[in-house]
Amino acid sequence: MKLAVAAVGRMKQGPERDLVERYLDRLKRAGAGVGLDWQGLRETVESRFDSVAARRRDEAGRLLDGTPDGAVRIVFDERGKTISSEDFAGLVGRYRDDGRDLVCFIGGPDGHDPAFTDAADHVLSFGKMTFPHQLARLILAEQLYRAATILAGHPYHRS
Repeated sequence: MKLAVAAVGRMKQGPERDLVERYLDRLKRAGAGVGLDWQGLRETVESRFDSVAARRRDEAGRLLDGTPDGAVRIVFDERGKTISSEDFAGLVGRYRDDGRDLVCFIGGPDGHDPAFTDAADHVLSFGKMTFPHQLARLILAEQLYRAATILAGHPYHRS
């Protein structure tokens, strides 16, 4: 399975970016052993349109650019469903076993376009709180790595 993340906004150099890169590097190594082919993090700049709706539509189009046809789309949004790390790993594993590619999406400060979330295969949340995109990326990077370790039976995750 090819696995990627697409996100609105660019992370500046600093400790948050270093942590994201650390977990994504771990994901690349751990994921290879369980059939997860890390394709990378694709960033797009925040839209400069005047209205929230126009910004959301513009960013949705940018997020979809480069997304493989037929890829499973998991959109992260504060209004999404909350699931456990084990359930997330199971979701990733099922799509891997089905031979499907997977892309995870993180939106910008205005959130996602409703049509974009409606077209997603899954809309998930890290919780009811809103996080800045740097922290959302960090949480997602860690959860993807955790999913790889769960699938590998590695003791990183303790139930």
